[in-house]
Amino acid sequence: MAGAAFDTGGSAAQNPLTILTLAELRRRTSVKWRMHPPDVLPLWVAEQDAPLAPPVADALRCAIDLGDTGYPHGTAYAEALGDFAARRWGWHDFRADHTTVIPDVMMGIVEVLRLVTDPGDAVVVCPPVYPPFYAFVTHADRQVIEAPLGPDLRLDHAALDEAFGRARARGRRPAFLLCNPHNPTGVVHRRDELETVADLAHRHGLRVISDEIHAPLVLPGAHFTPYLTVAGAEDAFALTSASKAWNLAGLKAALAIAGPRAVADLDRMPEEVSHGPSHLGALAHTAAFRDGEQWLDLLLDGLDRNRTLLATLLAEHLPAVTYHRPEGTYLAWLDCTRLGIATPRPSGEPGVASDMAGPARMFLDRARVALSSGHVFGTGGAGFVRLNFATSPAILTDAVTRMAEAVEGIAQAAPQTPPARPVIAAEVS
Repeated sequence: MAGAAFDTGGSAAQNPLTILTLAELRRRTSVKWRMHPPDVLPLWVAEQDAPLAPPVADALRCAIDLGDTGYPHGTAYAEALGDFAARRWGWHDFRADHTTVIPDVMMGIVEVLRLVTDPGDAVVVCPPVYPPFYAFVTHADRQVIEAPLGPDLRLDHAALDEAFGRARARGRRPAFLLCNPHNPTGVVHRRDELETVADLAHRHGLRVISDEIHAPLVLPGAHFTPYLTVAGAEDAFALTSASKAWNLAGLKAALAIAGPRAVADLDRMPEEVSHGPSHLGALAHTAAFRDGEQWLDLLLDGLDRNRTLLATLLAEHLPAVTYHRPEGTYLAWLDCTRLGIATPRPSGEPGVASDMAGPARMFLDRARVALSSGHVFGTGGAGFVRLNFATSPAILTDAVTRMAEAVEGIAQAAPQTPPARPVIAAEVS
């Protein structure tokens, strides 16, 4: 039952991010902890440093004990999400029969693009944005058109209007790939902003596909608005899962949700797509949405504290780095341009997440802190880094301290410019 009490391994109100030690985390074998050598603090990829929510762990143990490891079936996942959406976001007309289970959000986005666009059609994105938006769209033989965020890192409606017009001119069936909440900036789009998106999409004839994987991770001071609850979004799609909020990326299962006028399109989803989700994944995500809210609230409180701690640490140790305080997610978008560390022009396309340059490369090499390099997030990302603060306050403090020491070391090692000597008249001829 939602909100049921559980044992966190300590206090019933313990911050999930303070339970595991660094030594315990280093025993993990996922990409976050094995991509870099063991002296590196990894604050890059979107994995949390928390144990599984007990309701999720219990659901998985029960399935293992029963040998319940076959194929997924039924609509329990969608029903759990619908109940969660009604409680948390006021989405009371959610329809489980307007959904389909997919392997993960990005694979679902590609499959929806194949339903509503044609090869060569344009897909608009708002950089800086999640790098796979570029890679998956181009690998699906669609063109990317950028509508950069504004200086406040919010949607720029003039840029969207212009980009939507270009997208329409380039193909018969263009689309807009919305990130809601936005990764990497942590901006949570307001209802009025989304209403403008819907109006522009209708005016230019674009279909909107909203990536809402971070939706449960909205921090105090902001409110999440599901795109499909906005007037004018009836022909749009949303895709989500519990993977970011409950750290379930390794348990594959997500949901594609159709607006009322997009259901016929979703019904054309190839049957083989439904073979990708894991039964254990569907059970885990269902348990998270159904019974994991108490754990989620503890996590959100811990993330809010870390969001404030990061601001304090940067102000004290790295005042030249500008911190764009996120409204949601557990990702911080840090402007390091004042550090004066050049970001070489990348050899590949945006979205190549393995590329590292500029400040991220420096912090890895000199501070042994792994961050995501901003330039792979598209236009506006050069000189920035993305930091994952879903970790313990101790690790976060150690990481920022190391980063500050690296910057100080560079400043001390820089050759000093000698004072200008007086110009002698005879030298000027």
